[in-house]
Amino acid sequence: MSDLEYPEDLRYTAEHEWVRSQGNGAVRIGITSYAQDALGDVVYVSLPTVGDTVAAGDACGEVESTKSVSDLYAPLAGEISAVNDALDATPELVNSDPYGDGWMYELRLEDDSALDGLMDRAAYQSQLG
Repeated sequence: MSDLEYPEDLRYTAEHEWVRSQGNGAVRIGITSYAQDALGDVVYVSLPTVGDTVAAGDACGEVESTKSVSDLYAPLAGEISAVNDALDATPELVNSDPYGDGWMYELRLEDDSALDGLMDRAAYQSQLG
């Protein structure tokens, strides 16, 4: 597991999503290197629609790999403000660059302070066992 990365500046969820503050009440969301590694080769990503409103914990998309299909869950409440259209043509970006070009969607937060309730890197890594 030591070869998987978990950047210090991100927040994490128990469902293996990462959240990066973009400022101005917006966050960018993707899945962690642990999640992409567990999924295997990602072949398709279904993302939410810009303008949709989600509650924390809502299923809002799917990641399909050669092994399985996994739901994407909204880590926080808000409105979908952008999606990563590059994943339509190149879903493998989720595997090769999960924290960069493999991001999934952006959310305009209902409550900025909700971000503080997510796990930091140390907490996330400790729950991985």
